[in-house]
Amino acid sequence: MTVRRILAALTLALGAPANGAVAHEFWIEPQQYQVESGAPVVADFKNGENFGGITLAYFERRTARYDIVQNGDTTAVEARMGDIPALETQPLGDGLLVAVHQTAHSTIAYTTWSKFQRFADHKDFPDIRARHQARGLPEMGFEELYVRFAKALVGVGHAQGADAETGMETEFVAEANPYTDDLNGTFPVRLLYRGVPRRDAQVEVFDRGPDDFVIVSTQRTDAEGRVWIPVTPGHRYLLDAVILRPAAETETAVWETLWAALTFQVPAER
Repeated sequence: MTVRRILAALTLALGAPANGAVAHEFWIEPQQYQVESGAPVVADFKNGENFGGITLAYFERRTARYDIVQNGDTTAVEARMGDIPALETQPLGDGLLVAVHQTAHSTIAYTTWSKFQRFADHKDFPDIRARHQARGLPEMGFEELYVRFAKALVGVGHAQGADAETGMETEFVAEANPYTDDLNGTFPVRLLYRGVPRRDAQVEVFDRGPDDFVIVSTQRTDAEGRVWIPVTPGHRYLLDAVILRPAAETETAVWETLWAALTFQVPAER
């Protein structure tokens, strides 16, 4: 496991540079992870590094799916182009609310191999050069498709309930409720790809304390796609995991990445 400690950046912007965003995480960041009964749930789309970055506006053309899931019901989020915050919705009642957002595909062009190699090393694909060469691909002037699959857990009122699979191509599924369960210092999640557990996959953990310092670590899933995240009361968390696969032959891009993200908070007091 690797760990580093950094200070989260908290800058705001209307959008992210198209090519600069691909090496960065994308996540849903609730303005409050726990809200009173009847209060709106408000959250931002974020893009950046180390659990800090810019705030993105909602744009329909950049969105493939946008829902809230609560008490077994799924409701499409109604948003207008350019909305900041991107999510401002009335919950369906008390309980655990899961915000779900899948982006449309975007493309990045690599003009040098080194940039792609740095990304692959960071996200734990050490064999990428061999895979690239085996396909006879050029080491510069190639493209990658990427799509994001983000979830956020928000406790409304009594906050009872459980996360579940949403049917996204890749996703984290929380196996505990951070707002009601006794976590005893660890938070269990499963990482799925097409509904099947991803085994031996890297999960990057961003742990932000009340002072906004962030500790970054990596864990690996077990044979059932499960990982236990060490957690501390009063801290907020972002989990990130990436799939790197060949793009479909019908695409001009040669690689495709799928990014799963999950955000939640562990309450300071029960």
